[in-house]
Order: sequence, then C-alpha cells, then structure tokens
Amino acid sequence: MGEILKGTKDEWEVVIGLEVHAQVLAGSKLFSGATAEFGAEPNSQVSFVDAAMPGMLPVLNEESVRQAVRTGLAVNAIINLRSVFARKNYFYPDLPQGYQISQYELPIVGEGAVEIDLPDGGGKTIGIERLHLEQDAGKSLHDLHPTKSYIDLNRSGVTLMEIVSKPDMSSADEAVAYIAKLRSILRYIGACDGNMQNGSMRADVNVSVRNPGDKLGTRCEIKNVNSLRFVRQAINFEARRQIEILENGDIIDQETRLYDPDRDETRLMRSKEDAHDYRYFPDPDLLPLDLEQSYVDELKADLPELPDIRKKRFVADYGLSVYDASVLVAERDTGDYFDSVAKNRDPKQVANWITGELFGHLKKNDLTLKEAPVSAKKLGELIDLITNNTISGRTAKEVFEKMWRTGSDANEIVESEGLKQITDAGAIEIIVDKIIAENPKNADEVRGGNSKAIGWFVGQVMQATAGKANPKAVNELLRNKLKD
Repeated sequence: MGEILKGTKDEWEVVIGLEVHAQVLAGSKLFSGATAEFGAEPNSQVSFVDAAMPGMLPVLNEESVRQAVRTGLAVNAIINLRSVFARKNYFYPDLPQGYQISQYELPIVGEGAVEIDLPDGGGKTIGIERLHLEQDAGKSLHDLHPTKSYIDLNRSGVTLMEIVSKPDMSSADEAVAYIAKLRSILRYIGACDGNMQNGSMRADVNVSVRNPGDKLGTRCEIKNVNSLRFVRQAINFEARRQIEILENGDIIDQETRLYDPDRDETRLMRSKEDAHDYRYFPDPDLLPLDLEQSYVDELKADLPELPDIRKKRFVADYGLSVYDASVLVAERDTGDYFDSVAKNRDPKQVANWITGELFGHLKKNDLTLKEAPVSAKKLGELIDLITNNTISGRTAKEVFEKMWRTGSDANEIVESEGLKQITDAGAIEIIVDKIIAENPKNADEVRGGNSKAIGWFVGQVMQATAGKANPKAVNELLRNKLKD
C-alpha cells in the first residue's frame, strides 16, 4: 500500500502510471533525412515525407532503432526481435498525414523495470509495460495572431520513444523519482538529452484514486507535462479533484486533461480515447522490423556503466554513503569527474568538494559540468595541496575561487600569491607565545577550564599569519601552552 490521502469522509490511495515521451538523439527523423535540432526557424526542417506530400514513402532510421534497443536493455526490458509499425489514425492540423506512425500490438521493447530512490532513503521497483517507437506531430501556435493559428512542422516526424510504466506509483514523490531516474538512464546512454524545458522529454500522467484495497478507479490522463515540478503539482491537484468528486457521490469521467501551472489546476481537454478509437492497423508502407539476437547482444555489451551499478561501486569501492553516491551518479559527467579526481585520494573529501564548492559555482553561474573552468585534474591538484599541508582548507576555498575566475592551476596561484601554509612549528610557536603574553586574562580563562575560549587564540594566530599557519599545529601548541 502506498501513500494514503485523507478526504473529508474516507481514506484514499492514489494510483499513478506514466507515459514518458523521449525524443531520440538520432541525427535525423524517424522516417526522413530531415534534421531535428531545437530552436530552428519554423518549418525550416521539413522534408516532403514530414509534410505528407503525395507519393512520399517512409524509410526507417537505423539509429532510432539502435537507441530504442539500447534503452530497453538499460531498463532491464525484453527486446522483441520482431516488431511492427502501425498507423494510429487521428486528425489534428499539425498532423499532416492524418495518422501517426507508431507501434501497437508488437512494440520493439516489452516488459522491464526501473529502480527508484525515494526521499526517505528507501527504494521501489517500477515496472515498465512497453517501449515503442513513434513519430512526433508538429506544433500548433496560437499566440502569434488574435484570430489565426499557425503550424510549425519542424517537430513533425521526429523520433519518439514512448516508455509506458505500469500503474506502480502511489505518490507524486514516486512519480518524480521515476522520471528523474529514467532521465538519468537516457542521458547516460546518450539516447535522449532529457531536456524537459525544450520538450525533448515530456510525460503523460495517468492518475486515479481508490479506497485502499479496492479495484483500480477510473483514470484521467494529464497530457504533455514538461517539468518535474509540474508533474508533482498536477498529480497532487488531480488526486484531490477526484477525491472531492467521489466524496460528493459523483463518478469520475475518463478524460484527457491539461495542467495549467499558472492556476495550479487541471482542466478538461477532451474525453479520453480508447485504442479502438484510433483504428490501428499495420502500416502497409513498412515491413515488420526483424532483429538478430547477435545485434542485441552487441548493443548490450557496449552499454556504459549505468547509474545503479555505478552507485553500488561508489559505495563498495570508495566507502561513500548511499546518499553521496546517489548524488554523484545522477549525471554521467559527474560520475566520470568524481572517478577521475578520487583516484588515489580521499573519496569523502573529493565528494565534499564536488557537491559543495563545484556544484555551488556551477549553479551560481548557470553552467554545466562540461563548461566548468576547473577540470577534474585541476581540482585533484588543489586537493593534493591540502593533503600535503601546503595550504589549509580555508585557503583552498580562496584558491578555488581564483581558479574558477582565471582558469589558472592551484600551484600557480599558491606560488604567485605566497599562500603556502606555515608548517614550521618554531615559527608558529613564536607567534603563539607573543599572543599569549599579550592577553593574560584570556589565557587564564582557558586555564580556568573554559576550553571554548581557546578558539579566540586560534583566530588571533590565524589573523597574525594571514591564515597561513597550519591550524592543527596552532591548536596543538595552544593546548600545550594553556594547560591548567
């Protein structure tokens, strides 16, 4: 049993299934050679096939097939060696053929599973029902003219993978965790860039409610939700809307709805279609897709280390906590960066620098890890300077800031600015003795049992040495000299 919501009369369980549409990084569209880059001028990336000109025949993109199989393998799914493309008939202005080429009874990928991490530290297995290939529709634009709508067919024919989950999620947290994990996997293998803001990954969210233990309730589908935040808000609103209807004695109509983030509400789009409404039939212009098992095996052998496997390795080999490992493996680039820096260094110290200073600077400057001016090699060299006591941890943060701004190496900055730590015990002792002699009352306070007051002396010594004194040596000298 999942999360239980309390209505005014009863307790309710939410049941959630997701249909995630992921735009495949395939170089060109599913059945044409037109490119599919985001942000191009309207209708500048449209072939005769995409525009459904008479006599044009679809030609299957091999890379789209490869990425679909790799995705299926990455979510531990069955790969169907024979699949069939079908025509899904419906009529929108931005669907020039009057049908969408998709897959129905025989998809390329069958059942699989994804492991998700939950905010409470637990986990859950979410079943995958199927993954099929289909072409995207175009886009209708309604805000360019007060009385007219415009059609942009750049997206028409773009390869989509529709990844259909089982109704295994019972809270907005689980749904968000599932999409985030799926996005991570797709980015790891290079099948989709996962950019929800640009529409290259979006979710149809199916929500129903029931009294705990009852049969599944009538579901409503919320179409094309394009951010994790909106997925969470849409589920929470829709669940409460359905509970209110049922507690008032009414019934839920099976509907397709839209989420309006400005009003934080879902609203009716149309009554929900069933499969028979689309009149599916095998596309006569496309042969069944037959794959060899050897082809699938080669793709499986070539997959990169996936997030779950990498997380287990980070915990086992580096001794990281499950939380730290989860953060570091969420993106492949971050995991690669950590692996590079952590080699022959303290893994926990490396993790702290990456999740602290590095992530903080990336967020502040709105940069990706690939754009960071501090490479893994440079960060490793900075950490080495801390380890060998050349600089203190506090000085290292100042050096990191200068590395970020200038692109210089840590060693160059430390040498040119004279930031090397004072480790000579004799030199530090002279300064310690002088400060103790000049502040007898403070010294007596420490000797009288106020051990916390020693921090004041540490601060004075660090100030006198411009932060260059080794903090460990300073503390040891002060404790010895200020004993009772």
